[in-house]
Amino acid sequence: MTATLSPVPAGTAPATRIMTFWCPDWPITAALREHSLPTDTALALVDRGEVFACSPTARQDGVKRGLRIREAQARSTGLVSLPYDPSLDERTFEPVIAAVETIMPGVQVIRPGLCAIRVKGPSRYYGSEAKAAEVVFQTLAAIGLTDVRIGIADGPFAAEQAAKATDQLDVDVEQLVVIPEGGSAWFLGSYPLEVLEQPKLTVLLKRLGIRSLGDFAALQASDVRNRFGIEGALAHRQASGLDHRTVVARKPPPHLDTVADFEPPLARIDQLAFAFRTRAGEFVDALREAGLVCTALHVSLHTESGEVSERRWQHPRWFDADDVVDRVRWQLQGTNASDHGLTSGITRVQIVPDIVENLSDHADGLWGTGPDEGIHHGLARVQSMLGHGAVLTAIIAGGRLLADRRVFIPWGDAAVNPQQSAKTPVKDRDQPWPGRLPGPVPATVFAEPVPAVVVDSRGNPVDVDLRGLLSADPAFFSAGPDGGRRPVHSWAGPWPINERWWDPKGRVLNRFQLVDQSGSAWLLLLEDHAWWVEASYD
Repeated sequence: MTATLSPVPAGTAPATRIMTFWCPDWPITAALREHSLPTDTALALVDRGEVFACSPTARQDGVKRGLRIREAQARSTGLVSLPYDPSLDERTFEPVIAAVETIMPGVQVIRPGLCAIRVKGPSRYYGSEAKAAEVVFQTLAAIGLTDVRIGIADGPFAAEQAAKATDQLDVDVEQLVVIPEGGSAWFLGSYPLEVLEQPKLTVLLKRLGIRSLGDFAALQASDVRNRFGIEGALAHRQASGLDHRTVVARKPPPHLDTVADFEPPLARIDQLAFAFRTRAGEFVDALREAGLVCTALHVSLHTESGEVSERRWQHPRWFDADDVVDRVRWQLQGTNASDHGLTSGITRVQIVPDIVENLSDHADGLWGTGPDEGIHHGLARVQSMLGHGAVLTAIIAGGRLLADRRVFIPWGDAAVNPQQSAKTPVKDRDQPWPGRLPGPVPATVFAEPVPAVVVDSRGNPVDVDLRGLLSADPAFFSAGPDGGRRPVHSWAGPWPINERWWDPKGRVLNRFQLVDQSGSAWLLLLEDHAWWVEASYD
């Protein structure tokens, strides 16, 4: 399963030998593992409405990166779409790095799914570069990862291209490509300029008639530096197989996870909270010894029947031992279990710090933390007595209607993660949301739209036709069942809102702003020939 490319051009100075191992489609592999999906699933990861990554099965149906999700679903009728989560890539790749570090220390993570390591030491220890790569294959196969490609060459850039060159070979046979010492320039010579990932330089070189890395490497280094500057000179060294970069080994993070196993399983929430309190204290103490505090943690609860409850909890300040125990108890209470017993006994509790920060950044000020600390402890105490959803805080979410943008989430939950509360999903406010009302927004937003009546000067109802044109100018309006008739001093609109235009259940609305003679301003909606007051300006 080794391909050795040759020959070695004469007069080429050797560079640092680097081994790069690459896991193709790692975001897809991570998602398949996380959601326990078959490997042949037609899967697409969606980011901002476009396909970020897709599985080989989906690519066979014509799905590719950059497609709008609707077009991708039209090409592959059985396509499974999931939101892209970068943190999932990092979290699932950590065991892979840990497995490699047990046999070869000094791994540098370039990105999830792609790593580099200096191969000089491992090749001496295992006998050769090919044997060192074979050990990596065996180690990763032991943890269930078989689709791994390895490239060995002079410098990280050539080694990465060697690993990716396995896509052009027979994958069932060739998973390792070894470029002999001094042969990186020859190997890279036929590659296009785009692999340098410098679009401006690539466009300029093509205008000068340079089409490949070999053509670029044939230029004099001094001329390249004078013409293209330091960035061009570094790119020229990469194309020449003289990559100036080296592998910077990562510092393995301290083991901060906490796991508590219970035998026999605990069937009462109060028993579990009491039994886990010691481990929670050890978890917080270990963080403090490392000079860290945890502001977000991942709690996994394993039951005797094989069920797993997972949730990510975020803290407005940082977690202490009591906070950790409370989150475990709240998560149990949120699984529809009563306070006196569980549907199945708990066998394991695992706490993983998801976000850690320096302790010095959260140290008390000269005069203490003051009201913020007192407020947090008070609200956390109320939550511990009444339940996780008893204390809510308001956030501004995404949406076209003002009522959709006002969302209440439990105190301490993340404000932008839609998975924090299954009952109240939070829409991303950074999405475009065509038809959203620009600022300044009204001060009073009604929880439920108030029925209204808008008529013209003759008393006929005002409506909007299919072309978006008003039947007449608004002259009077009334809000609510007891609302008096108000003359309209000025008005603006309509502004159409098309929600889910492709869905038969979608909505078509028109938004108006009205000002009565007293100077009060109102925001109205017209839907299906009916008027509603959405908000009022104070």
